[in-house]
Order: sequence, then structure tokens, then C-alpha cells
Amino acid sequence: MTATKRHPAPALMLFAVALALAGTGAKPGAKPSSPAPVVTGAVKVQSAPLLLNAVGAVEPIESVAVRPQVGGVITRVAFAEGDDVKAGQTLFQIDPRPMQAALAAAQAQLARDEAQAANADAQSDRYAKLAAKDYVTREQADAARTQADVFRAAVQADRAAVEQAELNLAYATVSSPVAGRTGSILVTKGNVVAPNGSPLVVVNQLDPIRVSFAVPADRLPQVQRHAGGGPLAVHARPSRDGQGEALVGRLVFVDNAVGAGTGTVTLKAEFPNGEGALWPGQFVDVDLVLAVEQGALTVPAAAVVTGRDGLFVFVVGDDRKVEKRAVVVDRTIDGLAVVAGDLRDGETVVIDGQMRLAPGATVEVKTPKGAPKTASGGAR
Repeated sequence: MTATKRHPAPALMLFAVALALAGTGAKPGAKPSSPAPVVTGAVKVQSAPLLLNAVGAVEPIESVAVRPQVGGVITRVAFAEGDDVKAGQTLFQIDPRPMQAALAAAQAQLARDEAQAANADAQSDRYAKLAAKDYVTREQADAARTQADVFRAAVQADRAAVEQAELNLAYATVSSPVAGRTGSILVTKGNVVAPNGSPLVVVNQLDPIRVSFAVPADRLPQVQRHAGGGPLAVHARPSRDGQGEALVGRLVFVDNAVGAGTGTVTLKAEFPNGEGALWPGQFVDVDLVLAVEQGALTVPAAAVVTGRDGLFVFVVGDDRKVEKRAVVVDRTIDGLAVVAGDLRDGETVVIDGQMRLAPGATVEVKTPKGAPKTASGGAR
């Protein structure tokens, strides 16, 4: 009879495996935890401006509603809507013939009175000489002198009338009083206009241009203190999505009173606007630069997390493990947070993926979509 081999029961085999796993501290079926994918940024020590934010409205430095100063029929419109015009450039022509006729009449009246005044002066001189020899009475000499004075006064009035007629003739050519851009033509060729009537066109000066904005009255002392060193820089961002390039101007006006109903003070900044980025009536984001802080500690604003114990950031160490560090945010500027805390220049902080992290967790740095890959694979 041959001997039969005995195999261990399956239950005993499973029990042995469980004991082996228990000895190593592992759990049946457990897998090692994988690093959490994150996007990182850098801690930087750099200069950071101290800003006062506001919403401003763009307004032209000069805006002129061009009105006719004499009446008549418009015979010519010398520009197109939206044209840039120079100061003194002709915009409209009013029929000049009535003004030319009035000027000719005034000139004729002046010539007649000048002739009469010359004759009256000569007559006055003759009567004065005759009165000295008692050939005429003193009363006759005085009357001749008075007549000469009357004609001289008439000549002065005639000259004023001629100047007025010449001015009216000049007003028949309507010119732009300022350099700027024209708006819609409000009165077209063939229409009759009256002196000081409805506007013909509005001309706005666009370069340079101003932005008006308001700040709380309790910030006025701060503005005045920093403005003592010279004009403050002002940044205006025309794009409301915050993506456009900021234009740089200077503070030129601080109102002399606080608005009774608003508790704010109106400020104005002037900007070069050669490319027409700012437009009258447009609303823009305004940053008044009060000062520039040197050596400020900054992190990407997205790195700051709000926890039960306050604000903190996750710092990635050389071993790719994260450490939680508390911070205090002073201000945020264009996606950067100026902070105080136990951070050093050049350290790496997590800016995306914090919800999957805990202190001591291992991370894998990913490159955000649209960003170029670097040698370390991190985002810069």
C-alpha cells in the first residue's frame, strides 16, 4: 500500500497568510498611497506697491458743444463724424452773404461819418480863430466844436459797428475751439441755425484724458501724506475682466470737500491716451499707488487657504512632503498676496490641490494647462 500525501486545509493556509500580514502591519488588499497631484508657485521677496483701489469714470479734459454764433443757412459741413480735428479747424460754413452785406453797410457808414467829422473839425478850427478876433461870437465857436465832437463820436461808433460786422462774418465759418475727436453731426447742410442755438457737434479732447474716481474720506490723510513727495502714480485698467494692460498716469486733482451724501472725496488722474485705450464715459479699475514697499514677502494669492485656525499655506519640501505654515495676509495685488509668516524667499508653495492635502502628505508637482513645462515639471 502506498502512502497518501496530506495537504494543509485551505482555512489553515489563509490563517497563516493573515498572521504574516499582521506581523508586517499591512492590511490584506491594501495598496501604497500615491502622491497627491498639485500645482505649485514660489515664495518671493520683492517690491510691492501699496495701493488704493477704486472704480473710475473716464472723462475728457475739454468737451465743447460747438454752437453757431450767428444765424443763417449751413452751406457746408467740412468734416466727417468721428474725425480727429485740430483747434481752429473749420467744421461748418454758414452762408456768409448777409454778413458780408452788413459789413459793407457798416464800412460805408464809417466812411461817410469820417468825412463829416473831418469837415466838422476844420469848421471848428476856423470858428475858433474867428472868435479870437471877435469876428464870430464865442457861442458860435462852441457850437462848431460841439458839432465836431459829435461826428468824432459817430466815427467811433461806426468803427465798432465795422468790427462787429467783421466778427459776424468770421463767425459764419464755424471752427473747432479745441483739438479732439468729433461726435455725431447734429445739424446737417441746408438747415437754418440761430445764434447760440442747438449744438452742431460735440468735440471731446481724448489725449491726454482724465479718470475721475472717489476714495473714502478716512483715506484722505493717507493720500495727502504720500502725495507730499510729488505726484502719485495711478494705474487704470480698461478691461473689466482684469486681463488688460494697465495704463499709467498721475494724480492731478484732489477735491476740496467731502461729498455730503457719499462720504467720499473725488480724485482725478491724467493719462496719455495716444492709442485711444480710454474713452469718455468708460468705467475702469483704478489703482492709486501710495508707496512701494521694498522687500515684501509675497506668495501667489491662490496659495493662501482659510482653515479653522486661520490662514495658512502648504510648503513643499525637498522630499516632496508638505508642511502647513500659518500666514497673515496684508493685501492682494494682481494675484499676489503680501504676507507675514515663517516663509523664505524661493520656497515652493501649493497653489492648486490643497483640498487633498494634510501635513506630511507627499505630492507630485504637475504643470498647469497652458503653462510651459520646466525641467522640474513644476509651474513657475
